[in-house]
Amino acid sequence: MRVAVIGGGAAGFFAAIAVKDNYPLSTVKIFEKSTIPLSKVRISGGGRCNLTNACFSLDELCKAYPRGGKKLKHLFRQFGPKETIEWFESRGVPLVTQEDNCIFPLSQDSQSIISCLLNESKRVVTELFTSTEVTSLKGLPDGTIELELSDPNLHYQIFDKVIVTTGGSPKMRGLEWLERLNHVIERPVPSLFSFNLPGESITKLMGVVAENTILTIQGSKIKSHGALLITHWGVSGPAALKLSSFGARLLNEMCYNFNLSVNWMDDTDCERVTYTVKDLLNSNLNRQISGVKPQNIPSRLWRHLLERCDIDENKRCSEIGLKGVNKIVNALTNDIYRVTGKSAYKEEFVTCGGVSLKSVDMSSLESRCVKNLYFAGEILDIDAITGGYNLQNAWTTGYIAGRLL
Repeated sequence: MRVAVIGGGAAGFFAAIAVKDNYPLSTVKIFEKSTIPLSKVRISGGGRCNLTNACFSLDELCKAYPRGGKKLKHLFRQFGPKETIEWFESRGVPLVTQEDNCIFPLSQDSQSIISCLLNESKRVVTELFTSTEVTSLKGLPDGTIELELSDPNLHYQIFDKVIVTTGGSPKMRGLEWLERLNHVIERPVPSLFSFNLPGESITKLMGVVAENTILTIQGSKIKSHGALLITHWGVSGPAALKLSSFGARLLNEMCYNFNLSVNWMDDTDCERVTYTVKDLLNSNLNRQISGVKPQNIPSRLWRHLLERCDIDENKRCSEIGLKGVNKIVNALTNDIYRVTGKSAYKEEFVTCGGVSLKSVDMSSLESRCVKNLYFAGEILDIDAITGGYNLQNAWTTGYIAGRLL
């Protein structure tokens, strides 16, 4: 059996290895259009490669995928985080789990994962062609697939099975060749980005982290929980990145201009927050308000919020009346900032969109439009929040597509 894998990324290598594991006598060729394979794996997790997450509850795992989570559930039963951990560790890559459940190689170096994939692909004997782009794909009457390649020495080749693992495309034109084959394409838009707040004074607090917040896109039901990092350009951190992921399409429609509501207390019960503030003030009547704050609020942030409330930080707690309390409670639970634009998250670029799951048999990942054509990885309309979930999608879908059922 002749198999082609289009794309030399995480999903591509995993699919190619899976094919050889399932069909040892098959010939497998990986075609990568760039000069260096696995380039996105190299920068994952800031160069440390956050390869999966220690989330072993399928229901919780699927919640990390704003698009595709429910469809992935039965695939995770076959190859999920537990199987990923066993796969890499059984091939000589010790792993470590952080407090936040993110899993990295013990070496803290993505090269450990890259070397493992390259060595394993060599062991099972796959062929890798770099700087080789697939310029067209055509299903033939006998069920085989013809690929036209940019390398004049290869040009046209016939395969029994083809797996597309080209990753997410930031532009629609990168998906048009699949659309011409009658696949439904979900328009790609950015996901996983931080928010720019160019006109907001909070950027003066760059470096401050609020560990537990709730972010909401004002006027919508889309919200996220987690730590929020204040930067010199706006806000980032897990809470912002989650919100950008779940709100990717809405924020794109808004042209990334919207009001961001921040709940610094991680508590939506205003009565409870009011009680907390009143109790705090009553217990410190003779102290200056600047030195008295809710336990989870950083000092610099607290002084910033007092300024937004027009409350002199030198005032004593006994001087803060009911009006002042209400202002503080509102600032703690519904602090509004104007977002005007987005910034990429480090070197990682994730898009939502791609080949619609309606065009794919989700039990095998075979195309419903072209026989013997399969998909894996971010080329599918599947994406996740940060934490190793996007790479887990690559391992899972690569493994499933590699069965060629």
